[in-house]
Amino acid sequence: MKNNNAVVWPQKRTDPLLLKAKQVASAYSKSTGAQSCVMDMNYLSIPEIFDEVNTEKNICLYCMKHRRQLSVNKNKDFFFHPCREMHIKNMKSAHDSGGACVYSCELGFNFWTSPIYSGRRFIGALIGGGFLCNDPQETAEKMLSMGDGSESKEEILERLKPFPQVDSLHVEALAELMQDCAEFLSKDNGNHHEALRRKLHQQSEISEELEKIKEKYPLGHPTPEYPLGIEKTLLEAVRRGDPTEALDLLNHLLGLLLFIHPDEFKYIQLRVLELAVHLSRMENTSMGLCSTFPGMAQQFIKPIEKAGDIEELIDTLHLMTRHLAEQASSFQKIRHFSALKRAEQFIKSNFTRKLSLKEIATASGLSAPYFSTIFRKEMGENLSVYLNRLRVEKASQLLIETNLPLSEISSLSGFEDKSWFSKIFKSYNGINPAKFRQIRKKPSPEIPEIDLSENYRKSIKKNASN
Repeated sequence: MKNNNAVVWPQKRTDPLLLKAKQVASAYSKSTGAQSCVMDMNYLSIPEIFDEVNTEKNICLYCMKHRRQLSVNKNKDFFFHPCREMHIKNMKSAHDSGGACVYSCELGFNFWTSPIYSGRRFIGALIGGGFLCNDPQETAEKMLSMGDGSESKEEILERLKPFPQVDSLHVEALAELMQDCAEFLSKDNGNHHEALRRKLHQQSEISEELEKIKEKYPLGHPTPEYPLGIEKTLLEAVRRGDPTEALDLLNHLLGLLLFIHPDEFKYIQLRVLELAVHLSRMENTSMGLCSTFPGMAQQFIKPIEKAGDIEELIDTLHLMTRHLAEQASSFQKIRHFSALKRAEQFIKSNFTRKLSLKEIATASGLSAPYFSTIFRKEMGENLSVYLNRLRVEKASQLLIETNLPLSEISSLSGFEDKSWFSKIFKSYNGINPAKFRQIRKKPSPEIPEIDLSENYRKSIKKNASN
């Protein structure tokens, strides 16, 4: 009679990437002392590692034997593992987040898992274990109570010797290393781990925004309109090159959009597309950029048009906003460097005369107020302090190297009058110009050779007479 409840096992070859994962898992186990296993997309260990997992070091065999009275003779027997659902749940959790998931079974054994991808397709996972989070005595008591009585506590404790107790930091480090291994295996497949983690973080931030909005607009309260003001401020933050503020504003805007139009994917997609077009065509006056950002339609707008869900829309818009803001920031830094270099050259050629902020800013190519702000931010001092420092350095050189009068040195150094020159000079050097010249130009005391000889002879004669 045909058994209608029998499990049908698809006859499929193991994915080559999982065979490569087997080699990585073997190296991982040898280097860390942890146990490792490669699972396929059906959450079963691949058959090629059956001999490696079917050993006494696999504590899961105890549960199968003493809780389910099952013997493991082939790889498919693991399908009936009593903790299979627990492992599947955590592999799915790791898959959803694109990161490592650490967990423990009811007996107190630690496990951790990380997903493996081929492109964006989940094809399996790595699982690690081999350590206890409980005292061995406590775990032995639990195993004794859950078992079938065929093993004594002493025998169970002997079985537990290969499983040392470790702290959570140790397990987290092992999980992080396994995550690196999983990402190495998936590295040629679009950084899917990173994308999943990024999306999870975005969802968390927007969920927080939604909660704040719901508190502000409780049930029965008039629904707010689309926040055009926030959109304008967002565009300004991007132009300024401030990715942090831009993304905060974007999260708030998206939170409002999802609140106002829940379950209206097409409408939200149109709004997101409209914002993306504004971002790509914006005129960045602070950078002098008046054309559409190159490749923007291909890189961001088309993915928004083809997005199949809210997560994709949000992720693409986040990436676009960050990219533009960081690009603007980098462009501004380059431009600031160029402008400050031009200003520096102009100042060093003209600081010996009276200079105005306006003519220095004109030489830099920036407006006077903007130049003043940028100069102070980039140079760490305001323009007047910088100019005075250059002039004092010039005056110090003239005081040492020439005999020119102080009034002439004051003029040649760019100071308006002698009294102001003296005041500024003293604020930098601690003494006035005349004292500075006296100290720096005073010759070092020297004793003429003849005097030395005479003194020496006198001392010889004096000692001889004594």
